[in-house]
Amino acid sequence: MSSRLVGVGVGPGDPELVTVKGVNALREAEVVVVPVMAAPDGKDGGERGRAEATVLHYVPEEKVVRVVFALNERSDRERREAAWDAAGERVAELLRRHPSVAFATIGDPNVYSTFTYLAQTVAQLVPGTVVETVPGITAMQDLAARSGAVLTEGTEPLTLVPVTAGSAVLKDALAGPGTVVAYKFGRQAHEVAEALRETGRLGDAVWGSALGLPEESVRRAAELDDTPLPYLSTLIAPARRDGGRGGKL
Repeated sequence: MSSRLVGVGVGPGDPELVTVKGVNALREAEVVVVPVMAAPDGKDGGERGRAEATVLHYVPEEKVVRVVFALNERSDRERREAAWDAAGERVAELLRRHPSVAFATIGDPNVYSTFTYLAQTVAQLVPGTVVETVPGITAMQDLAARSGAVLTEGTEPLTLVPVTAGSAVLKDALAGPGTVVAYKFGRQAHEVAEALRETGRLGDAVWGSALGLPEESVRRAAELDDTPLPYLSTLIAPARRDGGRGGKL
């Protein structure tokens, strides 16, 4: 019988935003893996991440397995690859002992998720593993709901940009006609604000962080300054809309 590895999107942090299918997948799996950020020594730093905190609303703690990932390693490729290999082997070991393993990821498992790399590694280590995903609500959807920003209307395109790709990529997207969503821009908040000003997109833009959590912040992008923001901050710059209701149908 083939082992099953299920990537479960658990949303941006609010436990109420996990889908019914997601909750069922977490409860049906024998083991639920949650990613843990590595400490400087490469070991478990002990911090409880959003995915783990969300999962614990639905499954008992003894069912959860914390696996260290190099979530914050960008400069040292060799160290990052070694950490990925170790994480993949740990999950492969679990799959050899358990027929079903769920991996909880914030947001959606097919949108900038740790699960993508894990599934590739595990498929090589445990041939025949069936990989499935359960979609999750994304940060841009949650921010749109909390801020009142409409993501798309009519024929408008939607562009999702990780600011870690560089400010030039963001500026190119902002120069276009549609809505632009920027992920992971907290450390480049100043550059993002400048890009919005240069492209005339600052007025309607909003940003948010820690959505659904006690420390949640949802504010207008015009208030951005040089103050560093949480790494996982999200920005929405709505499309320019001046044609009235249904103007872009």
